[in-house]
Amino acid sequence: MNATQQLTRLEPGMIIPLGGDRFTKVGADLAAAFRPGDRLYFVQDTGALLHVPDAVHQAVTTQVDAATRAFEQLRSTGREQIRVFYRAFAANLAASWPQIAAANADDEHRARAAGRSTTRLVVSDKVRDEMIAGLEGWAGLIESELAAGASDEIAHVDHGDWSVSVVTAPLGVIGFVFEGRPNVFADAAGVLATGNTAVLRIGSDALATAQAICQTSLDPALEQAGLPAGTISLIPVRERSAGWALFSDRRLALAVVRGSGRAVTELSAVARQSGIPVSAHGTGGAWMVADTSADPDRLKAAVRHSLDRKVCNTLNVAVITADRAAELIPVLMEAADRAAAVRGGRARLHIASGSEHWLPADAFTTTIEVKRAEGAVFEPRATVIPVDQLGTEWEWEDTPEISILVVDDLAEAAGLFNAHSPHFVASLIAEHPAAHKRFRALVDAPFVGDGFTRWVDGQYALNQPELGLSNWERGRLLGRGGVLTGADLTTRRLVAHHDNPQQHR
Repeated sequence: MNATQQLTRLEPGMIIPLGGDRFTKVGADLAAAFRPGDRLYFVQDTGALLHVPDAVHQAVTTQVDAATRAFEQLRSTGREQIRVFYRAFAANLAASWPQIAAANADDEHRARAAGRSTTRLVVSDKVRDEMIAGLEGWAGLIESELAAGASDEIAHVDHGDWSVSVVTAPLGVIGFVFEGRPNVFADAAGVLATGNTAVLRIGSDALATAQAICQTSLDPALEQAGLPAGTISLIPVRERSAGWALFSDRRLALAVVRGSGRAVTELSAVARQSGIPVSAHGTGGAWMVADTSADPDRLKAAVRHSLDRKVCNTLNVAVITADRAAELIPVLMEAADRAAAVRGGRARLHIASGSEHWLPADAFTTTIEVKRAEGAVFEPRATVIPVDQLGTEWEWEDTPEISILVVDDLAEAAGLFNAHSPHFVASLIAEHPAAHKRFRALVDAPFVGDGFTRWVDGQYALNQPELGLSNWERGRLLGRGGVLTGADLTTRRLVAHHDNPQQHR
């Protein structure tokens, strides 16, 4: 039998097996930083070595300990207490918003000083109202269930002298790592609606805002409802390694991750390699196609309203069929510029190779101011990119940025979407019903629409705050839609009743 030993040190050049015939080597910086008690994880796909300091690991373990205890206590907690929590959380947010907004201003200042994006970080009164509406929605759902006397039974099979009931049951402790968007707290609170607990890790830029939400609103609401303190908790550290530590704790029933492509890939790998189911919500960017029957006014409005801010469902690639390109390319450019004008500028364009002749020649020679996270820079109004780079998600700050492509027909547009997009949001601007039917059959996407792309949001579309939106980049989902909400976090339990004590097979 091979005995396992604790890793206490690393040496430069030390070989770390990745599986099969693959390995990677420890770098000098990692070897110098590693201390006894630290953890080392790796990503099989990339060979990346992930270092978790012992202090970070301990901080995460403390939160998972509390969430595990809270889950045990929730099994005997009535739905009424959970309803009280949602109402209290909503009321506390409204009363404490000035303190939360002040903490958010500090977070924003720090992020800007570091040249980091603030498009998802900044909260507003609209954000506050949406958070409150989401929490009130969960409370209303529970009230409706209580009024209707709803049970957790979803199916019943009667065998005469015995029967089997199919009932829902909570999953357990949910680990949730998300980008620096403080409003996601209201989304994450939805896990409690189905009896789960959660440990949250927010992007470091938003930590002060998140802590203010906990201290002024969430923690008091748990106390007001008589719920355990670990029911929903925040990991109080800035280090990115906290996410790796969380997703390696095998007590998690589910790991949910939202963020940028690389971070989501690494976190997902850590969870999967630890044997934890993962719901990953990473690469975004919506595609919009205008076909031969497109209405110019509808296209103009759809583009403009799809570029109001940069989030995952923002328009990223616009496709026009060649027979309408001469008319619709100017419409597209005008709409993008109108969206940019709200922020004081013009849109930044990337033209797929082979389509550049459809744009005015001066688009490639004109220089515009582009407002990026690190500051304003001057760049060409338009540049040419290879077709195989259409999958690039433009992470713009204050200057809307899109790719443009001209194709022969709808089938080519759908084929390029399937080849290069994250298989996420597809919108078709067309007046012919047959075109929409064909488009839905051709594109491999969980979200398909006929107008602006920003409708893809759990609360906006389904009146339920979301934990995340899934693309089909790594395959279709089994038995679940692309929107993951707290209501989805259940499993199925079979309960048998035997009338005859002598029953046997």
